Amino acid sequence: MSESMLDDADEIVPPEMRDCVERLARAVATLSRHIARGGDAEALDAETGGLNPTGESSRALDLVADATFRHALDGGSVRYLVSEEAEGADEINPAGKLAVAMDPLDGSSNIGVNGPIGAIFSIFPAEATAEASFLRPGREMTGAGYALFGAQCLLVLSFGRGVRKFALDPDSGRFRPAARPLVIAQEAYEYAINAANDRHWDRSVRSWVKDCLAGRDGPRGRDFNTRWVGAIVADTHRILTRGGIYLYPADTRQSCRNGRLRYLYECAPVAFLVEQAGGVATDGKERLLDRTPRTLHERAPLIFGSARTVERVRSYYRFPDSEHVALFGTRGLFRSVP
Repeated sequence: MSESMLDDADEIVPPEMRDCVERLARAVATLSRHIARGGDAEALDAETGGLNPTGESSRALDLVADATFRHALDGGSVRYLVSEEAEGADEINPAGKLAVAMDPLDGSSNIGVNGPIGAIFSIFPAEATAEASFLRPGREMTGAGYALFGAQCLLVLSFGRGVRKFALDPDSGRFRPAARPLVIAQEAYEYAINAANDRHWDRSVRSWVKDCLAGRDGPRGRDFNTRWVGAIVADTHRILTRGGIYLYPADTRQSCRNGRLRYLYECAPVAFLVEQAGGVATDGKERLLDRTPRTLHERAPLIFGSARTVERVRSYYRFPDSEHVALFGTRGLFRSVP
């Protein structure tokens, strides 16, 4: 590899992951330039007519991002690669010691409106087979991160010792680290949820949202703000920066009974980053990193954010018919939710 893409990499990135992270960073910088140019002559948000393995339509930039990361990782320290754009795991270097699972382009629906988009990945030790490398509890990952293409191009990383943010300097082409790690506020009053799915939620989620919407006149006694970007990377970054909570729960739709987001390369890396920043990530009931996926593209519910806020949501799952504010010392009896 040529000169390091990350300033202070020796102090932040473990030696055994240096090659992988440098290659990922190089791919992110390449994509950032490609996006900023508008893809030259191509329409980045053009639908390709194909579907990825999870049944979603692929856009031109999805395929460009996938190819860019594959090219960057080729010949390096990564043995196995799982991508949202491919059915199975690919062995890209039999001598590699790491296994990477990734969504190479998160937030495809935002491409055409110049909204935030990104990439997200988890890193595991490579085992003898791809299945053994990836189909294991999320807590066994050794690193995770995401890139965010927004007002700045950011790279956010964790290797089990806190969460660090890097910003791409457009003049030098290098990522410069922020002075301090990212730490999530213990409680905040912003929440992100797709309200269009209200009719599909279970009683617990509907009760919690209803109490938030009631504002200062309701049982929570204060007003809340809602945020929904449509790219999990962007919502994650907001919560890592200023706190809050994100909910994409399981619901009654056939396609979402086990959750909507992919565990291996969306839920698990987010959970790893959030926990390293002092937050909590759960499927609504259990710690998310304790789950073991059975397939590479398995879906899962995801609720994460400020620790006290997430714990309050979990109380609604544990006591779906109770006046949950009573658990936190305000007022009591029971609620009626239609």
